Amino acid sequence: MPDIEYFYSAHSAYAYIGSALLSKIAANSGVRIIHRPMELCQVVAAMGGATNSLTPRRRAYFSGREIERWAAYRDAPIMRGMPTYHDNDIARSNGVLIAALEASHNIDQLAHQMLQTHWRDDADLDDDAALSKVIEAAGLSPSPLLEAALSPDIQKIHDHNTAEAIERSVFGSPTYFVDGDMFYGQDHLELVSQALEQPFPQLWDKR
Repeated sequence: MPDIEYFYSAHSAYAYIGSALLSKIAANSGVRIIHRPMELCQVVAAMGGATNSLTPRRRAYFSGREIERWAAYRDAPIMRGMPTYHDNDIARSNGVLIAALEASHNIDQLAHQMLQTHWRDDADLDDDAALSKVIEAAGLSPSPLLEAALSPDIQKIHDHNTAEAIERSVFGSPTYFVDGDMFYGQDHLELVSQALEQPFPQLWDKR
């Protein structure tokens, strides 16, 4: 059975909303989640869009009401409105996730804690003190991960993940792949679960 490749940003609301279900699906199916933290703004721009290109009404709907409804449906506690520090640099938090991967840690819980702390508790994920609490809550030691997060080696992997996402036509967070078949958005997790049991008849031809 194939694993689940998971392209996402540590700031992503919809990645948070789907995070618990993703872990449940992986556990029930006996597969791994292959984490690919990426620089979302670069990915969106490369696909011909921009994270600030929505009209005010569409942004209020997609980044407001839709988040509220899906959070309630998935039983994911969430703050009202956008997190205060949502536009801060993502390299540090994504770097912590990648550093933990490089240290051979299972980061399913760390990723969930990071997303949840940002969207439930309004945490600044570009702040070492806030990240230390997140890392400790996931049962890991903060110092090695924080020291490595912005290192050239870790950021090279971050850049590679971003370039790979662009190459594979990822256009948002979260995006999941099952045996090469792409599923965009946490609202497609039920389809991800189905694909693990029985692949869909035809792979999408992105040409």
